[in-house]
Amino acid sequence: MKRFVSLLALAVIALTANAKDQLHLYNWNNYIAPETVKRFEEQCKCEVVQTYYSDNEELLAKLAAGAKGYDVLVPTSNAVQALIKGGQLKPIDKSQLPNLKNIDPAYLNTPFDPDNKYSVPYAMSLTVIGYNDQKIKELGLPTDTWAVVFDPKYVEKIKGRVTVLDSSSELFAAALKHLGYSSTDVEEAHWKQAVDLIKKAKPFWAAFNASSYIKELTVGNIWLVHGYSNDIFQANLDAQAAGRPFHILHGLPKEGAVLAVDNMVIHKDAPRPDLAHKFMNFMLEGRNSAELTNLIGSGNPNKEAIKYIKPEILKNLAIFPDKAMTSKLEQLKDMTPAQRRLRNRMWTEIKAGR
Repeated sequence: MKRFVSLLALAVIALTANAKDQLHLYNWNNYIAPETVKRFEEQCKCEVVQTYYSDNEELLAKLAAGAKGYDVLVPTSNAVQALIKGGQLKPIDKSQLPNLKNIDPAYLNTPFDPDNKYSVPYAMSLTVIGYNDQKIKELGLPTDTWAVVFDPKYVEKIKGRVTVLDSSSELFAAALKHLGYSSTDVEEAHWKQAVDLIKKAKPFWAAFNASSYIKELTVGNIWLVHGYSNDIFQANLDAQAAGRPFHILHGLPKEGAVLAVDNMVIHKDAPRPDLAHKFMNFMLEGRNSAELTNLIGSGNPNKEAIKYIKPEILKNLAIFPDKAMTSKLEQLKDMTPAQRRLRNRMWTEIKAGR
């Protein structure tokens, strides 16, 4: 019995030791280079365990339902704001983040998180149009306006070949922009106009898709999407690697678009906040940050990373927008509980087809 108890104790110690050597990262899919993960694991002598989400609403809902066990999360700024309000985050110890100096000050001390008490910028993306250059050119459709997604006179020509993000915040933002409003407009009357616009276009869309549209673009099943700039970049890389006879290009809507700044944060119940800080500081190193941009075409708030980023990516205006486009970009804001309830009802109505 003593031998059994001793063996059991050793097993418990071994399991505990293994648990202590794990960093649990809850992230967007394909949002960190595999070689970066491997290098961090070697440096910290730990294992990075990744879990994925495809939309901020999914992340917020899961945490609101009581999900635990995560160390680092990578929410967009408006979701950071919601997590702070909900008491879901642990304050950052900046003394453990010497590489924070690498971040462009333009992305620090924002209204979402004054003085960056809880968050550190990670990467950026624009929500724009992605399209199959061969098919869209043949049809003569415009790629510089949200009309190609919402206006029946255009979208009927590619019926069943279009997808939009399965995200109420992103789709409403695009619809509001098309209608001439701010993407952060909260007027109920304007939201109702957006609902009507979406309902009229919905019969021509193939799906609400925030997870597999990269593949659908790559193989040529879908010809046009409302999607994230880094996903569109990835779809083109995959199409070229597969020898497809077309390219997947970015379309920048002249009405404007959403800028998403994703941030690293630490969950309030993080099992290993020490590893979380090490990971954050590691990802703030210029080379490591640049590796993400070079892999997936994400925008980058890290000044030290710029010199390591491929020149052709730096020239891509959907990844590093010029001043003219930047002036038309907006970041989404967190909603009040009443606004969220109204939006959820409208979203349910849209999805149900009523």
